[in-house]
Amino acid sequence: MKLRKTWTLLLIPLVLIGYWLLPISGQVIVIPGSKHGDVIVPRFQLEPPAPRAGQKAVAVVTDVEPWAFVLLTVNGTPLQTGGAEPGVGGVWSWRWIFTVPDTPGYELVFYHDCHTGCVERGRIAAGEKIPVQRAATLSTKLGLVFPQPERDWHGRSGWAVEIVYARLAEELYWGVDDLAARIAQHHAKGLRVLVRVDYDQGQSIPPVDDYLALTEYLEFLRRLARDARLADVYGYIIGNDFNTLEANALSPDRPVTPAWYARLFNGYSEDVTHDDNVLQIIRTERSGARVIVGPVRPWNTDQTGEQAYQIDVPWLNYMHTLVALLDEGARAKAAAGIPLAAPDGFDVQATGQPDIPEMLRAGALRSDEPRLNLPREAWNGAQAGFRIYRDWLDIINAFSTTRGLPVYIISTNTYDREAGIPPAQNYPRGWLTTALDVVNAEPQVVALCWFLDDFPHADQWDWFSLTQQPGRLVDAAEEFDRLLEP
Repeated sequence: MKLRKTWTLLLIPLVLIGYWLLPISGQVIVIPGSKHGDVIVPRFQLEPPAPRAGQKAVAVVTDVEPWAFVLLTVNGTPLQTGGAEPGVGGVWSWRWIFTVPDTPGYELVFYHDCHTGCVERGRIAAGEKIPVQRAATLSTKLGLVFPQPERDWHGRSGWAVEIVYARLAEELYWGVDDLAARIAQHHAKGLRVLVRVDYDQGQSIPPVDDYLALTEYLEFLRRLARDARLADVYGYIIGNDFNTLEANALSPDRPVTPAWYARLFNGYSEDVTHDDNVLQIIRTERSGARVIVGPVRPWNTDQTGEQAYQIDVPWLNYMHTLVALLDEGARAKAAAGIPLAAPDGFDVQATGQPDIPEMLRAGALRSDEPRLNLPREAWNGAQAGFRIYRDWLDIINAFSTTRGLPVYIISTNTYDREAGIPPAQNYPRGWLTTALDVVNAEPQVVALCWFLDDFPHADQWDWFSLTQQPGRLVDAAEEFDRLLEP
């Protein structure tokens, strides 16, 4: 193809500085006689060409398209751009100032259209050759909510749980850019990442019949699923605790019902041809991502469900109604020739209760609590401790489209909510070991995640933190680390 003289003069010096480009899609410009063959835009340039670790450097990206909402990351960390600069011949350039990482090599990745989900345009490896990291090959069901980035996982492929809010998409820490940076860190350690997606703080799911909020939430999920930086997300958890008034604080007069959640999740009660639901939005954009039903909070009486469970208590009735409606929605879609309308799994809560009256009557060690059936007579025999997960499993397995689906225990610890006693006060040494033994014997339960590891932005979760290790959590932290060792 013919090239303008200005293009040739611009490109040749960039080729000679010896940077390396990975194959990407994009416009190909051929430089006649170049030993490098085809050069693919965008083009990267570092100033100085070989900056040292800790040195300030400038990255310049040049392209033939005037991209909007661009982003450059260095080893997954986003940089702030100085804006676009139009050049001769329709060339556009962007500049970033950054500090060179203290690593043998580092990678810069250029994205565009990040307002609707970052699309990767190109990448460059700089410095020394980036060493191939040893993949975590030993799987474990153990995981953490908000894992501390420097935690040693001892080569284990565990679980990392992150939380994001649709209405805080651009905020520090909670925003998409910071989320993507944390996911890159987790993925580098071989962790499987689950992202819980809430609508807003204090409002887990869009309020009932608020279609503007629903559209906002669905578009945010579409953005997450499109974002190339999040391509390795294992699955998305849709909401949390939505049967509670606490998680409906922005619309207490319209708490999320099982019917509304099912409508939002897979289009229950809507025309089967409509695709304005979480499941179809995410699967259209990222077919490999799992879409997981969020957890109903156990032992909460704020709401019940219309389809009563055989154990008639509000939290189990709510869960039973929810799964029944999800099953109905999935079967309606399938009958219309729309496949894969069932969830990919369920997130459930299973909190240990080592000091409840049923434990005292059992006369067992407090650390053995996860092994014990603790039915409460006042609750018609519903489980009062960790084995609430068995009640959740029974409901999930009662319906054809959800039977046998993976179950993720994403929030476990020994918090006694009724008495207000946090794990830092009541954790019994050996409890987590017992809980993992129990879960390892349950093939349908694939994850056991402690809430939480580290939240340095506020002190509200210090009494739960394995990194801070207050009080009795020093035992839990040592136990968690020991359970990861091969």
